Amino acid sequence: MRNRWKMLILLGISLLFCGVYLFYELNGSYDYALPRRGMKVLAMVITGVAIAYSTVVFQTITHNRILTPSIMGLDSLYLLLQTVMIFFLGSDHILVINKNINFLLSITAMIVFALILYQLLFRHSNQPIYFLLLIGIIVGTFFGSITTFLQVLIDPNEFLMVQDKMFASFNNINANLVWLALFIVTIVMMFGWRKIHYLDVMSLGREMSINLGVPYDQMVRRMLVIASVLIAVSTALVGPITFFGLIVANLAYQFFRTYKHSIFITGASLMSVIALVGGQWVVERIFTFSTTLSVIVNFIGGMYFIYLLLKESKAK
Repeated sequence: MRNRWKMLILLGISLLFCGVYLFYELNGSYDYALPRRGMKVLAMVITGVAIAYSTVVFQTITHNRILTPSIMGLDSLYLLLQTVMIFFLGSDHILVINKNINFLLSITAMIVFALILYQLLFRHSNQPIYFLLLIGIIVGTFFGSITTFLQVLIDPNEFLMVQDKMFASFNNINANLVWLALFIVTIVMMFGWRKIHYLDVMSLGREMSINLGVPYDQMVRRMLVIASVLIAVSTALVGPITFFGLIVANLAYQFFRTYKHSIFITGASLMSVIALVGGQWVVERIFTFSTTLSVIVNFIGGMYFIYLLLKESKAK
């Protein structure tokens, strides 16, 4: 009952923030400003829900609350792909300027990379999950090194386009991409939600889950694919937000005292909407676009990450 009231409070705050963002100083511009703001809010909701869902799932199957799906190197692959296209094809190529093609290409590349990585590492059922994380860190570092090398050599004018891809932004959102992202995220989450109860048992560990009848290895693979697709969609839609999932997932763990992942994911999703919509309003109205939301999120997330590390070290 207490968790239900907490959920209703979060829902009310998220709706309030969305309403303020939509109608604050609208000044009768219902035909022009309201649809644009509505598309931004929808993009923030999709991004927040996708990141929250994938982070909670990823932390459950890795049994570690300071890890995010970004550790698999998908963000680094996205930046590498954008840099390579601009470096070799130029900023006026159709793959760069056509947002629809660029979006689909980015999602496809990240999902294919994740599937190949999982297929190679899960040939044997006893392959430890931390070996997968180690490979992800190495590959992500490799991608990041190549990206930095190309950015040093790239033309300064074209580097500005690469720089825009390095930080998440909700400005100039393409409506077609938002609806496509909504369709993909909805289908993936509907598929994953049917198996959400397995996560409640999987949080107990591999041996206990197998003893309780959970097809553990099969579920780990499915959940990793779901997390990868959601992160790929959110990253391709607005750009990488490294620490955002870490913040909302751990806040949900502290706010809700339960074992049910349906509550964790729903609560983290609502917190994501509150943080993104409220943060974007602050960026636009207080900072007057002098910074981006991802910079603020990464700054706060970095400090929160250090806090979690110190907390874990003291607990041991």
